[in-house]
Amino acid sequence: MVGSVSRKTDYVVAGDEAGSKRAKAGELGVTVLGEDAFLELLAPDRKET
Repeated sequence: MVGSVSRKTDYVVAGDEAGSKRAKAGELGVTVLGEDAFLELLAPDRKET
C-alpha cells in the first residue's frame, strides 16, 4: 500500500466516492478496481455465498 497514485501504481481499489486518488488513477491510466473485482483478483475461484 502507498499513500499516493503514480505511473508505477498497478491498481487502485476504490469505492464509489473515492475522490482524488480515483481521479488521479484515471488521469494516469491506472486500473481502478471495485471491491468485487479486487476480491476476484485475489481468489478467482471463490464462490459467492
